[in-house]
Amino acid sequence: MTLRVKKRGVTYRLEGRLGERAQRGAGERDRIRLSLGTGNGDAAQICLGKIERALAEGPTSLLWKELGNLLPPETFAKLAGIAKYQPKPDATRHTWQDLSAKFKAYMVQRVALDKMRDSTRSRYEQTCKAFGDFLRSRAILTLDDISRAIVEDFKAWQLARVTKKKFSRGGRGVILDAAILHRIFGYAIECEMLVKNPVRLEGRPGDSADCGAQPFKSAELAKLRDAAGRDLLAFLLLRWTGLRGSDVVGLRWEEIDWETREINRLTQKRRKRVVLPIHQELLFALEAERDQRNPQPEERVLLNPETNRPLTRPHLYRRMLTLGRRAGVLDAHPHRFRDSFAVDLLSRGASPYDVAKLLGDTVETVEKHYAPFVRELRERARRIMESGEGLEITGTQQAQLKPQTGRIQ
Repeated sequence: MTLRVKKRGVTYRLEGRLGERAQRGAGERDRIRLSLGTGNGDAAQICLGKIERALAEGPTSLLWKELGNLLPPETFAKLAGIAKYQPKPDATRHTWQDLSAKFKAYMVQRVALDKMRDSTRSRYEQTCKAFGDFLRSRAILTLDDISRAIVEDFKAWQLARVTKKKFSRGGRGVILDAAILHRIFGYAIECEMLVKNPVRLEGRPGDSADCGAQPFKSAELAKLRDAAGRDLLAFLLLRWTGLRGSDVVGLRWEEIDWETREINRLTQKRRKRVVLPIHQELLFALEAERDQRNPQPEERVLLNPETNRPLTRPHLYRRMLTLGRRAGVLDAHPHRFRDSFAVDLLSRGASPYDVAKLLGDTVETVEKHYAPFVRELRERARRIMESGEGLEITGTQQAQLKPQTGRIQ
C-alpha cells in the first residue's frame, strides 16, 4: 500500500491504493481517500507515519489505540479493517470498594505470614473506612476520579474531624493516614488497577521535631511512683523495661527467667528478641504478684485491678493517664516511659548500641530520638570545646603565642 497526505479544502486526507504498490489500471474500488480530520500539515505528516507503522506491524501494534483517539471514526474503522485489528472493549473501571476489599484480603494474608501485626492491620482499616466515608460524601466511586486534589481535600476533612475528638494530639494522625493511603494506592499500581499514585506524603510519621521523644523528668517519675497505688506493677514494668504498651500488656509469666533475673520477649511490633535484666524494685514486685496469684506460665502478668482480667492496651493507656492526673503529671501515656528508659540508660553511660538492643530498635533511632535529651552528652561536648585545644590553638593562636624572634623593627 502506497500512502500520501494531500490537502483537500481546509483539511488533509490520506490517499493511496490497496496492495503492495500502486498498479496501473487499478479500479476505483482499490483507491483510499480518507479524511485525517486536521488542517495542520505537520500533524497530518506525523499521523501518516503512525498509520504506516501500525499497518506494517499489523493488528498487534500498540499504535492502534492511539490512532483510535486521533482519527475520525470512519477513517479509523477503514484502516483497522485493512489490518484486521479488533478494538478491545473498555476494561471495567475499578472502584475504591474494589481496592479496599482487595487490600484488606492482602493484609489478612500478611498477618497470617507474620509480615504484619494485627494492630497495624486495624490501623490501616481505620484509614480505609475514613477515606471511604469521605468519597461517599463527595459521590466519588471510581479510582480514576481520585485525583491529588481530592486526596488533599480528604486530609483537610480528616483533620477537621479528628481535632474535634478528645486526645486528638492536634490531628497528627493525619500524617499517618497519608502514609497509609500512599501504601494502599501503591498496592493498586502493583495490581494494575491504577497508573499514578495520587497521594502526596506529609513526611514520615514521628519525624516531626515537635512530636519526638518526651521523657519524664526525675521529679515527675518520683511523683508517679508515689501515686501509683494499684497500678504499681504496671508502672514498674513500664519504668524499668522500656517495653511498648503492647508488649507490657502481652507479657506472660513464662517470659520471665527467675534464675537469670531477665525478661526474654519477642516484641510485637518489630518482632525482635529483647533480653532485659530485671531491676531490683521490679523483681520484688513481680515476686510478690507471683506469690499472691500462683499463675500458670501462659497467663498474662498484668491484670486490670477493676475486673481482675488481663489488661488491654487501651486500658493501660487510660490507667496511666489517670495515674498522671493523680500525680499532677500531664500526658503520662505509656510511651513516655520508654523514652525515659532510653534517656536514663544513655545518661548512665550506656552506648546507643546497648540501648538499641534493649529496646529492640535501631541505633539510628536511638541517636535520633533519645540522644538529644542526654545532658551528659552536651556537657561532655562543652568540656571538649572549652579544653583549650582545637583548630584555633594549633593554627592561628599557636602562631601568635610563638616568641617573636628575628622580627624587623
